[in-house]
Amino acid sequence: MAAKTLFKTGDEPAFFEETDSHYLSRVGVVDVGSNSVRLVVFDGAARSPAYFYNEKLMCSLGEGVRETGRLNPEGRVRALSAIKRFQAIARSLGIDPLSAVATAAVREADDGEDFRNDVREQTGMELRVIEGPEEARLSAQGVLLGWPGSYGLVCDIGGASMELAEIADGRVGKCITSQLGPLRLKGISGGKKGRKQFIKETVEDLAAQMGPQSNRLFLVGGSWRAIAKIDMIRRNYPLHVLHEYRMSRKSVRATIEFIQDHTPDELRALSGASPARIALVPIAAEVLSRLVKTFKPADIAISSYGIREGLLYEVMPQNLRDMDPLIEACQISEEKDARLPGFGNVLYDFVLPLFKGEPESRKRLIHAACLLHDVSWRAHPDYRAEVCFDYATRANLGGMKHSERIYLGLALLHRYKNKRDDARFGQLAALLDPKDLHQAEVLGKAMRFGAMLWMQQEAHPCTFKWAPRKKHLVLHLSKDAEDLFGEVAQARLQSLASTLEATLDVKHQR
Repeated sequence: MAAKTLFKTGDEPAFFEETDSHYLSRVGVVDVGSNSVRLVVFDGAARSPAYFYNEKLMCSLGEGVRETGRLNPEGRVRALSAIKRFQAIARSLGIDPLSAVATAAVREADDGEDFRNDVREQTGMELRVIEGPEEARLSAQGVLLGWPGSYGLVCDIGGASMELAEIADGRVGKCITSQLGPLRLKGISGGKKGRKQFIKETVEDLAAQMGPQSNRLFLVGGSWRAIAKIDMIRRNYPLHVLHEYRMSRKSVRATIEFIQDHTPDELRALSGASPARIALVPIAAEVLSRLVKTFKPADIAISSYGIREGLLYEVMPQNLRDMDPLIEACQISEEKDARLPGFGNVLYDFVLPLFKGEPESRKRLIHAACLLHDVSWRAHPDYRAEVCFDYATRANLGGMKHSERIYLGLALLHRYKNKRDDARFGQLAALLDPKDLHQAEVLGKAMRFGAMLWMQQEAHPCTFKWAPRKKHLVLHLSKDAEDLFGEVAQARLQSLASTLEATLDVKHQR
């Protein structure tokens, strides 16, 4: 599809022209931050965009702005070089023009306008500077892209600023900005003591403006992600996916102490973060400590979605915003990769009687599994279970907690394999309670059997009737399905009944 920019002249939305389209026209966004400069190219499902291309360079453009009033000269050169590279990449991909935004460093520096002129003259790219409250709003919209209907406080930390925005019922409320970026805090007078006092006073002022915010705290920004990665390492957490990673206040306090007890070189060796990023982590940890102490959130969640995703959300028609990002992504995946697109919905209707009493939050995972049940058919048969598991637990799929990723992964694993005998499956399975583990296995084996009995999308050769209290499973088999109900299908049905610890009846239509 032809590339478009997210903004026309005058900043009118120019992206989604067909409001019923579920596909995204490939679009590139350049984000010129105070610490890093990044290019992201989005593609795929409109409601759940995938990262077609993602590259960043740590430029520290905002370092020293507080003291000198000007952009870091070395960072300015590096940032301009990175933008030139990104423009060349975009042109090679057929994405021209790019949508480009700049945040605190460029908007506050005396030579910010000169830098924008250099970018325009040397690349033809128009760098749009966004104000602090708008930055907060876009970051919050990025969170809503991944968590529809979510609520809580969104905190986006950059190099030179930190923004807060409240979200409730899927909408953005109050938005404010502050000077709590780690690059800016490096220059606070009075050393560590003076910095801590400034952080304390600033956070207290932010809390007075925002009011009580004791729900979830969503953390957006590279420094927060680096801290979360260190938290994972400290806890020996087995799933290294930062998006939607959850931390408790107690865990955050322990990780901040861990950071304070280790040198930057030690932290870098543990986390794999760049020297520029890890140098800011101890200061960011001081900010996080004060945020948690002041706001006392119920829990803390990492969001990999922020300003760039917020720009997409900004121009989405409401009908797209209302869609489930997980189901949309799975439907697009099925349409592109399954042997019989559309069959996932038939399979979902078939297995649903086994899960009638489950809440809608669980049924959407069951639906997602059915949509994905055949997308890995190109993998070698010996490895399909592993490929499915890895895709579900590590893919760019929004709208799922880590436990839900593992549930989905295990269900798809059992779609292809009766037993999970690999140690890595066991490590991740430990994050689920026994009931969910058992249910994921039941779902996988139900899909494994159901896939044997349909050769046409609209055919309905059999139905399940399940009595959970009596532990009795009945399969009503149509006459047209007799030839499909062969030896392998019968064995798979028996495996499902055994997992349910159920007696089994097969009733043949006469």
